[in-house]
Amino acid sequence: MKMLIGEKWVGKEEKIDVLNPYNNNLVDTVPSGDKDDVEAAFQAAEKGYKTNRDLPVHQRVSILYQTAEIIKSRQEDFAKTIAMEGSKTIKEARKEASRCIDTITISAEEARRLVGETIPFDSREGSENRLGYYFRFPIGIIVAITPFNDPLNLVAHKIGPAIAGGNSVVLKPATVTPLSALKLGEAFIEAGLPWNILNIVTGRASKIGDVLVTDPRGRMISFTGGTEAGLDIVKKAGLKKIGMELGSNSPVIVMDDADLNRAVELSVSGAFWAVGQNCIGVQRIYIHDAVYEKFEKLFVEKTKKLKVGFQLDEDTDMGPMITEEEAARVQKWIEEACQEGAELLTGGKRKGTLCEPTVFRNMPTSAKLNCEEVFGPVVNLYKVASLDEAVELANSVKYGLHGAIFTRSLENAFKAIKELDVGGVMVNDSTDYRIDMMPFGGVKWSGLGREGIKFALLEMTEPKVVCFNL
Repeated sequence: MKMLIGEKWVGKEEKIDVLNPYNNNLVDTVPSGDKDDVEAAFQAAEKGYKTNRDLPVHQRVSILYQTAEIIKSRQEDFAKTIAMEGSKTIKEARKEASRCIDTITISAEEARRLVGETIPFDSREGSENRLGYYFRFPIGIIVAITPFNDPLNLVAHKIGPAIAGGNSVVLKPATVTPLSALKLGEAFIEAGLPWNILNIVTGRASKIGDVLVTDPRGRMISFTGGTEAGLDIVKKAGLKKIGMELGSNSPVIVMDDADLNRAVELSVSGAFWAVGQNCIGVQRIYIHDAVYEKFEKLFVEKTKKLKVGFQLDEDTDMGPMITEEEAARVQKWIEEACQEGAELLTGGKRKGTLCEPTVFRNMPTSAKLNCEEVFGPVVNLYKVASLDEAVELANSVKYGLHGAIFTRSLENAFKAIKELDVGGVMVNDSTDYRIDMMPFGGVKWSGLGREGIKFALLEMTEPKVVCFNL
């Protein structure tokens, strides 16, 4: 596949192989973009911004709706691309393709709702003859940098609101999973999006990352990825808007009055969806000591039933990790935790990129698996005596994206809602629950700003005040 820059699809002699992480088979190749390609993309995006800024809202809406229809007509093809280039099973990939349709559709709907307000200037003495209002205008070029774990829908979460708001985009998809983004770009162009508005540069971060984030023509950086990369971007970006969805190691609290079967089912799914390569995946579960033994038994039994294998097989529950390097890192963290005294309940082994779903108890607070984001199929079970203890432990790490509590008590639920230091609290659900219209983001080291179409659209536009002195 080729890059989308300006008014054409661009190929290069130097290419990057896109490999299936299960068997290392070649899926396709993409150009290895460099700083000259980034420069060409910015020059095109400057033209694209002027074009999209002046497009009537109904045309942006029509393009977005048509793009969603194209994706829907090719949903299985998109799903297979997601699964072949990444870690998701075909069942998980179908869900992502479906969510992408929602994301683009919601972007069309929210484009109509980008409104301002009148301002009562005469509320101040001496301004009796003044009246006016504000409206929102696009900020310019959005630099979008996306991760491998949701290679289609997280791209849509940046492109959709950017286009809806009248901006242009320079997108760098994840090096290992660029194909879904390029297919989405094809759908936008087929739907009638004018050239130059959307530019997609494929390449390695080591070659084009700094050029992308430091260019002053980019008026906002919308980044989803690891915390260390996010910190590096903040240091280099300069004076521009920044939206970041970073890491987490999401906590779940299970109280003694919880529906244990529901808590187990949803927490197992939340821990091992997409091989645990999920920023809101369940990593720490704090269980009231009155129900701990039963919960642990049910949780381990259900985990052992998960089938690990080729991600395109219909009966596979958990596919491979994205690279063998990442799988080896997770295995190392598991071995370190065992050496520090954590008790392994199931899993812990790997073969190539295939890691067993792994469950621990008695994880030391100093272990990486407790305080860092594992981004792999590992979950820790902890026994607690009270909700206060659970909340204190849940808040004890530097992340704060999503938290969850299973309880039948409104008092418990609202206490957790108030005291958990996170961007979202799921009650009687897994931390990995999300719909694409809700505000999404975290506190502390989990990010800056909020995604979710309406909220991203506000980030990607600014209010302009108009005042008449009559």
